[in-house]
Amino acid sequence: MTVATESRFVDVAGGRLFVQSWSPAVLHADHTPRAPIVLFHDSLGCVALWREFPALLAATTSRRVIAYDRLGFGQSSARHDVLAHSFVEDEGREVVPRLLHALGVETFVAMGHSVGGGMAVAAAAGHTARCTALITMAAQSFVEDRTIAGVREARGSFAAPEQLARIARHHGDKAEWVLHAWVDTWLHPDFAGWSLDALAEQVHCPALVVHSDNDEYGSLAHPMRLLRHLRGPSRQLTVPGGGHLPHRTEPAAVLNAVQDLLAPLV
Repeated sequence: MTVATESRFVDVAGGRLFVQSWSPAVLHADHTPRAPIVLFHDSLGCVALWREFPALLAATTSRRVIAYDRLGFGQSSARHDVLAHSFVEDEGREVVPRLLHALGVETFVAMGHSVGGGMAVAAAAGHTARCTALITMAAQSFVEDRTIAGVREARGSFAAPEQLARIARHHGDKAEWVLHAWVDTWLHPDFAGWSLDALAEQVHCPALVVHSDNDEYGSLAHPMRLLRHLRGPSRQLTVPGGGHLPHRTEPAAVLNAVQDLLAPLV
């Protein structure tokens, strides 16, 4: 299926967001408009690092897919502040409504990877009348020892200049800020008690929780805890051997599960 791609910038408080959208050439047979899928990237992520997944997602679901670089990431405006420990909730409460307004989007599906999964939960919780479904992939629902160990190991590896250069390929001169925003936040003692519990309890839409059985940043305790707190009809997809990138290692399984969730929804 042909998928058209469009890029633009959106002005929000604090700067400009780089936004890209993928629109399938063929929509649903009944021609009823479907809510677009809004993608939230991970701690080191950006639009470019979704690679071919948004196009595949648009083609599979026959829905428009929207991804954006958070402030401080990718092609969006730089940040020089320290992330507040409420940054996950802040994204859903403060940035999402401005983004949706600028794009003329009324209802949406929230979908995110890793910490972006937490932001998808925050978006669904903060906009219950507008969010028709929630999908998380490898989302951390609390601060686990495995999560901390993974972040510490990554901090050591990214200390090498050639590894930092990998981040700079997608984030340019924002690379140092991107790395510290991730590492310093998750390793801060005051962040140790963070969880998605309260936000998840405000989510009543259908949900799909995707997690791998060998995710280096979080055990299966994360999807189990998230599912306990979600208040709508929810289902889980466990991806064997998918690591922290189940949508990249097993795209067909993830796409099929997403389509099963969204097929009956407008």
